[in-house]
Amino acid sequence: MQRVNLSTVSEFVLVGLSDAPEVRLVLFVLFLFIYLATIAGNITILIAVSTDTHLHNPMYFFLSNLSLLDILCPTITMPKMLEALLLEKKVISFTGCLFQLFFLIDVVGTEIFLLAVMAYDRYVAICHPLKYLNTMSMKLCAHLAIGTWVAGFLNSLLHTSLIFTVLFCDSNQVDQYYCDIPPMLALSCSSTYSRELVILVVAGVLGSAAFVITLVSYIYILLAILSMKSSESRNKAFSTCGSHLTVVCLFYGTTICTYVRPSSTYSPQQGRIVSMLYGILTPLLNPIIYSLRNKEVRCALRRVISQVRTAL
Repeated sequence: MQRVNLSTVSEFVLVGLSDAPEVRLVLFVLFLFIYLATIAGNITILIAVSTDTHLHNPMYFFLSNLSLLDILCPTITMPKMLEALLLEKKVISFTGCLFQLFFLIDVVGTEIFLLAVMAYDRYVAICHPLKYLNTMSMKLCAHLAIGTWVAGFLNSLLHTSLIFTVLFCDSNQVDQYYCDIPPMLALSCSSTYSRELVILVVAGVLGSAAFVITLVSYIYILLAILSMKSSESRNKAFSTCGSHLTVVCLFYGTTICTYVRPSSTYSPQQGRIVSMLYGILTPLLNPIIYSLRNKEVRCALRRVISQVRTAL
């Protein structure tokens, strides 16, 4: 395995944003608003889940983990992007790029595993309601949550080590607004075939396993819902699963388009659009989706807002 020559490339230039001053200012205001709204929305979910006793159950425990991931994901990339838009500082150090990519892959991987765990939780709740509390004990939920974070960390460690041991010796311009796998591999002046193969195999196996768990869980859930005789029961079941299923479709669709392809087919323009969908818009939409489709969350949020108004 080739070792990276730190004296060859010591920094990278993020060139995935517009250079026109008037456009940069508009983009800065827009993305700053989106970032602040994302942080506010997910922090509100965290506060609602932690303070409302009605939400102290496995489903909302996992939702709080999802909200934490949705805070971390844009925080990894957007501050640097906002700095580039406002101050035109597009340079990021080699180490900074390494850590940015590591934490991004860590969060994305953890979210993939967490969505599978959340699907299994809904499967037990809908298909085996009488066994739900015994099966999904808080101890098991804690172990599952910790497992998703550990799996995401190890997955990211492997991907980052593979990417940052290639040789960067020509261009240092990353055609993206943050350091990511496809544009980094596209910069390498050494062969990336074996690394890409390992990345695709590992991501394929882990991602496919999480996807199969999610898919099978929802097949059983759908069959169980359709077999319910009461329309009220069906509507309630759909409302508790609809939010998660919407988030799953949005997240899987964008991440598959980004990572499940060779670097030779990487399109900078398409890559920027898709990455903004899962890296910026998805964390913003998740709390909105859950609050709009879930009656319990809406009631908890109203209580939180009422308490805040009273305190003010």
